[in-house]
Amino acid sequence: MESPVATVSAERVAEGRERILAELRKVIVGQDEVVEQVLIALFTGGHCLITGVPGLAKTLLIKTVADILDLDFKRIQFTPDLMPSDITGTEILDEEEGTRRLRFVKGPVFAQIILADEINRTPPKTQAALLEAMQEYHVTAAGRTYALEKPFFVLATQNPIELEGTYPLPEAQLDRFMFNIVISYLKEDDEVTVVTQTTGAEQAAPVRILNGADILQFQDVAKQVLIAEEIARYAVRLVSASRPGLAGAPDFVEKWVKWGAGLRASQALVRGAKARALMGGRYHVSIKDVQALAKPILRHRIMTNFYAESERITSDHIVERLLDAVPVPKSGM
Repeated sequence: MESPVATVSAERVAEGRERILAELRKVIVGQDEVVEQVLIALFTGGHCLITGVPGLAKTLLIKTVADILDLDFKRIQFTPDLMPSDITGTEILDEEEGTRRLRFVKGPVFAQIILADEINRTPPKTQAALLEAMQEYHVTAAGRTYALEKPFFVLATQNPIELEGTYPLPEAQLDRFMFNIVISYLKEDDEVTVVTQTTGAEQAAPVRILNGADILQFQDVAKQVLIAEEIARYAVRLVSASRPGLAGAPDFVEKWVKWGAGLRASQALVRGAKARALMGGRYHVSIKDVQALAKPILRHRIMTNFYAESERITSDHIVERLLDAVPVPKSGM
């Protein structure tokens, strides 16, 4: 049974989602699925890696989300010469009234929404500085720990076609991102709309509608969404089926997969499915909630081998096959 409080909370989150979407659509056209995944990550406290070719509004999307939410926003442009202290902050020597002391100056990571632009253009040491903050929600400098204000939400972008001079994220660091969201080209009608809007005299301006306290409350409510054991077991089996070498792994996984998804993928599927249900005004998870998030959660956690690459099989193809191969509980739809 759903409690009245739970129902009201679910309705409030669903209303918040619609208000955010309405404001985003003033600026972002034809990327509803991408926007939905970003909001799910926001409502679960996860982080997103956004992949797409140049000119598909990756940066604009993130900036607009920050404009809509009353949260502190910082953009970090990743370059090959960026140092860890350029992100986390550094100590400087202050001289006041004849005395000298070290003072810590906070870096741009001390914000609530971080746009990590082209994260694969900076060396691993600098990438790790941001990823540590994402995982631990604090920064350590000169033996002191500085907490990051919540909600803390990192959206990192990467360009998949310009590989020269880049530093691909290692698998263990990719796993820190809840979603790997792929932005593709717009449909013709949507592109015409964008061209018309962006070349006109008037530009739409979204308004702020939610604050940090609202987002934290939504995150708390999302944790309370109910999930039946058989649906949670389905999510675990879907992830487990991606691991070669385990009993019952599908033949195509044994053939094409070098390394499967880990425990974080199972956790992300359940957390994301809860948020998706809540955003739909429901207080229980369905199989469709799990299936809808399988690609953005698993695509960067499944490592294909040489045979898959030679046959042009991507991790998305493997996830599609997994969704067909893993039996669905009859009562979970």
